[in-house]
Amino acid sequence: MIRIITDSGCDLPEQTLTDLGVGVVPLTVRFGETDLLDRTDLTIDDFWNRLTGTDEMPQTAAPSVGQFTDAFDRLATEGADGIVALCMSSAISATHRSAMLASDAFDRIPVRVIDSRLVSGALGLAVIETAERALTGDDLDTVAATAADACGATSLYATLDTLEYLRRGGRIGTAAAFVGGLLDVKPIISFEGGEVTAAGRVRTRKRALQEVLDHLRSLGDRVRRLGVIHSEAVELDDFVAEAAAIHGAQPVVIRIGPVVGTHAGPGVLGVVYRLG
Repeated sequence: MIRIITDSGCDLPEQTLTDLGVGVVPLTVRFGETDLLDRTDLTIDDFWNRLTGTDEMPQTAAPSVGQFTDAFDRLATEGADGIVALCMSSAISATHRSAMLASDAFDRIPVRVIDSRLVSGALGLAVIETAERALTGDDLDTVAATAADACGATSLYATLDTLEYLRRGGRIGTAAAFVGGLLDVKPIISFEGGEVTAAGRVRTRKRALQEVLDHLRSLGDRVRRLGVIHSEAVELDDFVAEAAAIHGAQPVVIRIGPVVGTHAGPGVLGVVYRLG
């Protein structure tokens, strides 16, 4: 059987990963002098309590080559015939590079590493689709092709409460055009070319959320799979209900974790979707 590995920037719930048999290589979140492994030393609740309760700005660090090697070795020992590793965008993290270096030196079973050019729940949707394909018993080439196709057809569209966290973390990408009016607008972002892109800006939070829903509505019946991403957004329940009504089915709800949350901050609410 082909097994799937991703990194903790996918933001998928633990139960989803367990059900699909997906391995996760954690990134490190650093608060001051303390390094914490995402999902191991630091829970989502602990992270958000710490982030919103202090002025201390955390940092993130990619997994080491050894962490990926250990993950590959574990799946090989469990009987995997091959591995497909989907990593968050190489434009914002060295995670993909670590996975590539590990795969180049790993000779127990073949490993294919995919640069998703995505992050958070968008990466998560691609991981779900790839893992579902792997569970059918298809071969490595087919599963890797599924991963590449899913990544290429998946997008993110969301509003942030502020761009300050992206600015501090240096992950602002082409959305840097927003800087200078941070206090006056609610930014809307997408993810293109593997990095954050400015998609619009409006004056109020209510209008920003409506813009995201209008974007989803504009996609019509092309959306094959839908998720809602959020980071402690108070409007979550109403937003999910409206997104479900537009899509015609309940979306996967994905809570942003420490890796993405470090750079996006609280109050993120948006959609991730796979077109097809």
